[in-house]
Amino acid sequence: MTAQPVDSTDLWAGLPTLDAPPAPVWEDPVPLAGPRKLAPFPTASLPGWLREFVAAVAEETQTPVDLAGCIALSVLATAAGGRAVVQVRGHWREPTNLYVVVSLPPANRKSAVFGLLTDPLYEAEQQLRTLVQPAIVEAEMTARLAKEAADKAASKAATAGADERDELVSTAIALAQTADSVSVPAKPQLLADDTTAETVTSRMAEQGGRISVMSAEGDIFDIIAGRYSGKPNMGVFLKGHAGDRLKVDRQTREEYIEHPALTMGLCVQPQVLDDIGRQDGFKGRGLLGRFLYSVPESLVGRRKIEPDPIPEQVMETYRRHVLDLTLFLAEWTDPALIQLTPEAVAALKAFQARVEPMLEARGGIMGQIGDWGGKLVGATARMAALLHLAEHLTKGHTVPVAEATMRDAIALAEYFISHSLAAFDSMGADRIVERARTVLEVLHAHGWREVSKRDLMVKLSRSEFRTANDLDPVLALLEDHGYVRAQAVQRTGGRGRPPSPRYLIHPRLTDPTA
Repeated sequence: MTAQPVDSTDLWAGLPTLDAPPAPVWEDPVPLAGPRKLAPFPTASLPGWLREFVAAVAEETQTPVDLAGCIALSVLATAAGGRAVVQVRGHWREPTNLYVVVSLPPANRKSAVFGLLTDPLYEAEQQLRTLVQPAIVEAEMTARLAKEAADKAASKAATAGADERDELVSTAIALAQTADSVSVPAKPQLLADDTTAETVTSRMAEQGGRISVMSAEGDIFDIIAGRYSGKPNMGVFLKGHAGDRLKVDRQTREEYIEHPALTMGLCVQPQVLDDIGRQDGFKGRGLLGRFLYSVPESLVGRRKIEPDPIPEQVMETYRRHVLDLTLFLAEWTDPALIQLTPEAVAALKAFQARVEPMLEARGGIMGQIGDWGGKLVGATARMAALLHLAEHLTKGHTVPVAEATMRDAIALAEYFISHSLAAFDSMGADRIVERARTVLEVLHAHGWREVSKRDLMVKLSRSEFRTANDLDPVLALLEDHGYVRAQAVQRTGGRGRPPSPRYLIHPRLTDPTA
């Protein structure tokens, strides 16, 4: 019998096939935190006269209403800071000074807004100087005459005979003590601009414990960081916000302030926030946690060519009310005590109960900025007192803060939560997310399908990733979000350093259609 040819394909019939390992299945990665949705500035929370002026300034200057609104709060704090405190509950009192910073790019007419808002403060400062000028002249003349009398008595005592020297020395000493006791009042000053920490301290000491730094530039942060001294000098800025006792005892000067009250109203370029977040001097000291931040969207490119001017009546009402409030509170040596109604206290406690879970380190919306969030309720009480004073002007100390006013302050606090989270994003509060974005850019640029940790470190900047350990939390975050997958790596030899961990990379990083 003739053998039949065999089809080679039949030899494999019925046998299992050896397929290549299936390609890993990737789900859509979860995006890293993107740009935050920012709350609009709650102009309705401001008293009517202030609300109208803020809106009119924003219209005439074609700037975000946030800028005028935040600087308006700083103006109120300048008028009241150091001259009024709010009784929250028990022994908890808050001063009424604020630190506010607005971040806006160049060409946003910041100086024009500052000028319109702060003009009444400069006018009040000039009026205060006019009022005190006669007392200054009298004190200076008295001090001069007393010094001359003491000097003459000292000269006479020095040349006197033994029989009368003791009596003349006693007279000279008494006249010297009198001359030394004559105090010349300082010229009233409400505002300082781009000044050193030492000057801020001296101005507060001269001005009964208060001063305000208002500036349309961000140079003050460079000064705090040590532009002149070479090292951060933020003690006065920390204590000046909290009202903690401040004592300076140096060879050149000795100053003591029982309850310092510093107000800051600043507008800076976004790059300034980026820079201060990277300066070690600002980390861990708590200064950044004292500011209320606003990061509004610029209107440049969408501005009206012929906006409506500020109505004269609106301008005059603003001027008169700021002037009245500032001059009235300037007379207080002991601070005016602002009380809360029981309903206002209840509203603040309810807000505090809502804020507390937000501060949880794991999962809380403010977990990464707990230092800032921990001061928010106190800042809300301060804003409530300022809104109350703006509503009642010279009678604010006679009536307690109403529940409606506290709810207005809470609306402002919620606005600042939204914007401060965005500001801290810019300052790198969550550095892991920022670094994760850097790693994603490197993975995308090189088009790897998989990579070792060691090879990835070679491509990363050592200024951002100093050691391989800095990369571990970043890779863990990217794995949690589905961008990479850790691979099991086995040692092939008995000696040498262990193999570098390897990671599969989501194909969408190299092929958007995958």
